[in-house]
Amino acid sequence: MTTLRHILFLWLLASCPLLPIMAQEENSVLVAEDMKEDIVEDTIVIDTTALHHITEDILARHHARRDLTNFKPDPIRALWLGLVIPGAGQIYNRKYWKLPIVYGGFLGCVYALTWNGQMFNDYSKAYLDITDSDPNTKSYEKMLPPNYNISGQESRFQNIFKSKKDTFRRFRDLSIFAFGGVYLLSVIDAYVDAELSTFDLSHDLSLQIQPTMIETERIDIHHRHTTPGIQCVINF
Repeated sequence: MTTLRHILFLWLLASCPLLPIMAQEENSVLVAEDMKEDIVEDTIVIDTTALHHITEDILARHHARRDLTNFKPDPIRALWLGLVIPGAGQIYNRKYWKLPIVYGGFLGCVYALTWNGQMFNDYSKAYLDITDSDPNTKSYEKMLPPNYNISGQESRFQNIFKSKKDTFRRFRDLSIFAFGGVYLLSVIDAYVDAELSTFDLSHDLSLQIQPTMIETERIDIHHRHTTPGIQCVINF
């Protein structure tokens, strides 16, 4: 019994220094687990696949907005824009080189309309003055060379002024029609240009005219009559 007590006493003495170490290890394990839980709670989970799809979609939309070669205008929209604002259909179709032609035509028609209208008014006033009996109305003298005397030639100049008046009135009316024609042509051009923007212009489109032998009569499978001719081959 004494020996057993000694052994137990020695074992207790040997175990006592290990108790603080074991307690410290348990505390370290608990702290590590707490830190791991905090890290897991604070970590943001990122779905890289979804992020990749979102990035690709943004890039595709950006390139689609900047890709001018695949632009396909809407013919109806081009038509209405051309009707509302002359030249807007060409801008919508991105055919900017046509704008000087369109607006040059409008400016030419405006100039012709203004000039012919002014000349019509001047000759109309001169015709009225030369045909009335008031000697103080002599605006027709502005249409003659300086110091030119028309005494005895009134009826001749009346016919001249009347003819000039009618001519410039006709030119004025033609200028109005020309203005409307340029307007309609700009609208039609915008619509047709937008309509043909999707027309296939590949090399497969071709027209070939070549000689051939045309069958005119078949007697049997081995005998048939042919005549020379020309055939047209259209490839779509």
